[in-house]
Amino acid sequence: MNLKSATKVASNNGGGGIGICILTNPNSKFSDDIHADSGAKEQQHKHKDSTNNNNATAKARAKRSSVLEALLAKLFAEVTSIKAAYAELQIAQNPYSTEAIQAADQSVVDELKTLSELKRSFLRNELDLISPQVTVMLAEIQEQQSLMKTYEITIKKMESEADAKTSEVASMRKLLDEYAAFNRSLEKKLNASGPLPMFDNIQLSVLNPSHFVQCLHYSLRSMRSFVKLMIREMESARWDMDAAARAVEPAELGIPSKSPAAAQQYRCFVFESFVAKTMFEGFNHPNFTVPDESPPEGKEEGKEEYRQRESHFNKFKKLKAVNLRHYLTQNPNSSLARFTRGKYLLLVHAKMECSLFGNLSQRKAVTSGAFPDSPFFNAFAEMARRVWVLNLLALSFGQQLHIFQVRKNCRFSEVYMESVSDDAMAEIPGAGVDLRVGFTVIPGFKIGKTVIQSQVYLTPAGKSPVRR
Repeated sequence: MNLKSATKVASNNGGGGIGICILTNPNSKFSDDIHADSGAKEQQHKHKDSTNNNNATAKARAKRSSVLEALLAKLFAEVTSIKAAYAELQIAQNPYSTEAIQAADQSVVDELKTLSELKRSFLRNELDLISPQVTVMLAEIQEQQSLMKTYEITIKKMESEADAKTSEVASMRKLLDEYAAFNRSLEKKLNASGPLPMFDNIQLSVLNPSHFVQCLHYSLRSMRSFVKLMIREMESARWDMDAAARAVEPAELGIPSKSPAAAQQYRCFVFESFVAKTMFEGFNHPNFTVPDESPPEGKEEGKEEYRQRESHFNKFKKLKAVNLRHYLTQNPNSSLARFTRGKYLLLVHAKMECSLFGNLSQRKAVTSGAFPDSPFFNAFAEMARRVWVLNLLALSFGQQLHIFQVRKNCRFSEVYMESVSDDAMAEIPGAGVDLRVGFTVIPGFKIGKTVIQSQVYLTPAGKSPVRR
């Protein structure tokens, strides 16, 4: 036996103590190394088993996640298919088609059954998916196909609605054209030259205020026709119509906001007020220029005054039926011609004409004494002629003639005023509402003791039913 080493143990007994040697086995260290290696290997095996278990768990989770992702993709695809089938069912009802409705209804039922089977398989853990990745791709394809089908159905529906709207628009346009033609025929009859047949054989001695009222209405029809034409020209020139109305009537009223129709009506009244104020200015003077020299009431009428009345009445009967363009061209220095030119230059400002027509050719022609042959000027000239003959008729009465405007914010009086809009009266709730004058549209007249009402735009006192 080889003894490689020894361990000495010393005694505590003096110098002559006994020494003991303990022999050690050299193989004991090797044995310890063997045991250590065994433990390490066992730890490695345990770590490897743990790693394998973790990998298996991760793979299981990843697989389950893929399956759930595929399930959701399939679920969304089925829902999209149901929507497409339902959209097809809806469009099959208009126009109504029994076969198309039955086919679409069966498609909806089939898709609902497929969705129900998918739910049942999920709850029983019986999902039969070939491959989650393949299932996801197939579901996406199915969803896109269903979306395309839905879009195609929507396009067909919109095309059908567009065709229906186009047909409706064509029908309404045809109806509008018929109404417009009918209105034009009525307007032509009302505005035709040479009307007022009741004056053809009438004598000066039988004139009365009702004749003046008839002639006034005749004049106002032409005035409103011109105002409509002027508004159309302004709209064609892209004017801000609200701003233009505020420039004419900067009232506290503003533009009505209840409806577009009410705002349009208000603007028409504002522009009509502007035109009427210009055209009737100086109306109570003979020839719109010099003070009235009619004899005071109560005095016996002399021969000269009667001859003046008769002269005015004869001019009235002549000019009411004359060919206007021919008369103006042949008589450029007549009172009517001068009146027409003067009122045009007052009413149609240079900036306004340039904005409407892009030039000042009509204004230059009028200034030089000519009369433009344009629809706009012809409409104005007809209006001027009718206002002129109305003045001649008024002077034929031989009585004091007065014209009056109603001040803003005055109380409404049925004796001196009438409302231009029945709608405005109807919109005012309750009885006894205090109505005030917003502005005068058409002035009133007084011939002797007879009052012809002014036409006014009304608004309730203390109420602001309009926008700024």
